[in-house]
Amino acid sequence: MYPTTPGGSYFLVKGQLWRCSNPALSDEKRQHLVRDQMDARLAVKKAKASNDESQMRAARAIVDQAKRALGERGPVWWSDCSPDYSLKKAIKTAYADWHASLDDSG
Repeated sequence: MYPTTPGGSYFLVKGQLWRCSNPALSDEKRQHLVRDQMDARLAVKKAKASNDESQMRAARAIVDQAKRALGERGPVWWSDCSPDYSLKKAIKTAYADWHASLDDSG
């Protein structure tokens, strides 16, 4: 399991922040969107194998659509006006001290 920032907006992978899904989504809605995303990722893999650029664009568009619906891309789902640090190194954000405390703990 990846560490999650205080407030639950991001999880940390190799020092980089990734936006969490919107916790306000129902479990049913989230599961449906994750299934859509996984199906689209499989379509991306197939398109890569076949070198079909139009298939690739279509599959990536569906992945993007699912990620936006999950709240992982696009407008932020939180309302406290904090900036979006998606895909930023934690040490270069307001989470630098939090990140350092993780390193200190092991």
